[in-house]
Parts: sequence; C-alpha cells; structure tokens
Amino acid sequence: MVQPVLIGISAGAAAALLFASVASGSLLSVPLFYLAPLPILIAAMGWSHWAALIAAVVASGALAVIFSGFFFLAFFVGIGLPAWWLGYLALLARPVTGPSPALEWYPAGHLVFWAAIIAGAIVIAGLLSLGTDLDSIRNTLRSGIERMLNIQARQPAGPAIPGSLPSEPGRLADILTVILPPAAAVLATLTNIINLWLAERVVKISGRLARPPSDLSALQFPSYAPALTAAAVAASFAPGIAGVSAEVLSASLLMAYAILGFAVLHAITRGTAGRPFALGGAYAAAIVFGWPVVVMSLLGLADTVFDFRGRAARRRGPSDPNN
Repeated sequence: MVQPVLIGISAGAAAALLFASVASGSLLSVPLFYLAPLPILIAAMGWSHWAALIAAVVASGALAVIFSGFFFLAFFVGIGLPAWWLGYLALLARPVTGPSPALEWYPAGHLVFWAAIIAGAIVIAGLLSLGTDLDSIRNTLRSGIERMLNIQARQPAGPAIPGSLPSEPGRLADILTVILPPAAAVLATLTNIINLWLAERVVKISGRLARPPSDLSALQFPSYAPALTAAAVAASFAPGIAGVSAEVLSASLLMAYAILGFAVLHAITRGTAGRPFALGGAYAAAIVFGWPVVVMSLLGLADTVFDFRGRAARRRGPSDPNN
C-alpha cells in the first residue's frame, strides 16, 4: 500500500507542475498544460486507481495552496476526476470461461467513447458556470474573447441600423463565440484520447501494463453509441442552453467517431501496397485542413451500419494482426 501512495504523491506533484506551467506564458507551456492528466493516468494504469485518486487529490491541493481554493475544484473536477475514471475503466477486467483461464479487459473503443462523453460534460459544465441562460453565457464568452483579441467594444449611441454590419473585429468575436464551445469539446476529446494513448505506451515500456496493448484498427464502440450520438445531434437544434449543450456533446462524440473512422481506414488498407501513403495522406489532410475530420466521422458512423472492416477481413482471410 505504501508504493501506490508514494506513486500517487509523485504523480500528483507532476500533474500540478504541468498544469501550473501555463502561468509562465511561454509557448511550450500550452502542450505541457494539456498533458496534465498524463501522470494521473500513468499512476492508474501502472499501479492502481487508488494511486490515481491520490494523485488527483494531491495535484488539486497543491494548486489550491499555490494559487487559490478555486483551483482545487477546477482541477479535481475538470482533470483529476476524469483521468482517475478513465484509468479505473482501463483496469477493469473479468474472467472468461474456457479451456485456459483468461481475462476480458474493458474494450479500448469503450474507453475512447467515454473520453468523448467526459470531454463534452466538462465543456458543458464550464459553460454553465458562466451564466444561467444562453445570452449571459455568450456575453461572458464574448467579453473574454474581446479581451484576448484586445478589442475595445464599441457601444452604439442609438438603436442599431437595420441591415448594418458589425465591425470586422466584432464579427470575429461573434463567430468565435459560437464556434468556441464545440471546438473546445473537440480539443478536450483529443486531449483525453492522446493522454490515454501516451499513458498506455509509457506503462507498456516500463513493463507494468497489465492489459494487452490497444489495436486501433479493432476499435469497437458500445452498442448505445449510435443512439446517443443521434440524440445529441437532434437535440443540438433545440433553442437555448439545451441546444448548445447538445451541440457540445455532438462535437465530442463526432470527434470520437472520427477516431473510429481512422480505425476503419487502418483496417481496410491493411495488406495494400499504398497503405503508408493512404494513412499518411489522411492524417496530414486532417491536421492541415481540418475538414477531412468530418469525412472520417462519417466513415466511422458508416462502419457501424455497413461493417467495412468485417467485409475487408473476410475478403483477405487470415492475416497478420499487427497494424
């Protein structure tokens, strides 16, 4: 029991330092900030979820002492608790009956989908902390964006002239106010998934990884995933806070389906001569242009209906399971 406690304290100190690095204002502090959940996930996957929980509490407490009590709740709810939960799920396993004893581990695809749900929930909670109605939330967001863009908001002397257009900086602030919540959900989803992947790789290198390494091409989402995604997309057309919250959740879930789309691409290109170019081109296009992520989301959604990976596997027959 002593070792998990020590690991938890060490991981918590590392997570607090990564989170607090953003106070330096340097460019390098941005990726370090997004890696704050990584030590907690490593503690969970390499030792136990108790070590991860200790790390989350230690990091939250350290930030509260250094900055203010607000940071205890902000870090614990926004980073520490989600990282602990994902680490806890990653360690879940159940025995499988058969001729030889084996364990069935919590599926990697379910972890990815949970990462998206958590990301959407965190962003929604952040929005609700800004106000009690949509107008107050957007006004608060717009004020923050204007401060970041160093915009001096101009107050009109009289009623707005019909058909008049806002100033260019004002229009940019309006656009960012609308797209920032779903964009934050997409970024949070990617952050959760990348930290999960990095934690698994680090723990695997250390020789402490109990579960088998994840196979991207074999990702499978839970059976409720399509229904939840469809419900979120439909609810995003609702007015008010409910619609914006559903829009945020939709963005995070569709990002998860984009990951599934890349898994489909990995599977269906296996054994083809141009596989490196196809995969490299798809990843490069998604990073550079952004919009191909939508195509990958559609591919992931389509795979749940048409089972592209199963059809490709049946055509190929038995093959090397490595990517």
